[in-house]
Amino acid sequence: MVTLCECINPVTTEPNLPEGSLGQNNLGQTACPLFGRTGPTGPRGPMGATGSTGNTGPTGLGVTGPTGTSGLTGATGPTGMGLSGPTGDRGPTGPGVGATGPQGLTGPTGPTGFTGAPGIVGTPGIPGGFIAFSDFFALMPGDNTATVGAGFAVEFPQNGPSTGAIVRLDASRFELPAVGTYLINWQVSVNEAGQLVLGLDNGSGVVELLTTVVGRATGTSQIIGNRLITTTVPNSILTVRNPIGEPTALTITPFAGGIGPVSASLVIGQIA
Repeated sequence: MVTLCECINPVTTEPNLPEGSLGQNNLGQTACPLFGRTGPTGPRGPMGATGSTGNTGPTGLGVTGPTGTSGLTGATGPTGMGLSGPTGDRGPTGPGVGATGPQGLTGPTGPTGFTGAPGIVGTPGIPGGFIAFSDFFALMPGDNTATVGAGFAVEFPQNGPSTGAIVRLDASRFELPAVGTYLINWQVSVNEAGQLVLGLDNGSGVVELLTTVVGRATGTSQIIGNRLITTTVPNSILTVRNPIGEPTALTITPFAGGIGPVSASLVIGQIA
């Protein structure tokens, strides 16, 4: 048993010292004097704590592995909203018109149409299917020397061809003897813009037939009318008038457009 000191580690750090001599242990302490040989090594002490991780070594140079198989194609994305590009230039015209094809077969004849209504039976010796007719006229200068005021009639004082049934009563009034339908044609040259209308007297006074009004907006042409009228009593009286209420009296134009006297005409024909 050691009595002079307690050895911390009897292993000295100085080699080749004789047995029993004093020496330094591995902690720099003087070892206790030993008598005899060093004893056997004691059991290993517990493992110390793990040291800190060292630095990472260099990257290895291994061979690249083979390429993997391609994945499945993804779904098509939505159509973009970009604007349409400009229309391209028109291409050149193609070759000329092709050859005419063969004529087709003639189709079957259609059924016969309905027979029309019978036409008007004319009076023997009277052309155009008229039952009766008369032509009356005026020449200017000479006739219609005064203006025709509103509500007054134009004069046609001269006689043209006639069957004799339709007659004048005076220069401006003409008798329609039979009840029936009459075709009336008239034309008058006037200086002013104005209108003309047919008047019919069935025995109770003149009535202006508003569906027969004709006129012009300027003073550069004739006033022309062409109408059918139907009488309801015999011996009705027809006139061509400046309508009632018009603001302008009409001047029947002499020498209109030239050096010759100008005619105004009234043609009356009974057709039914």
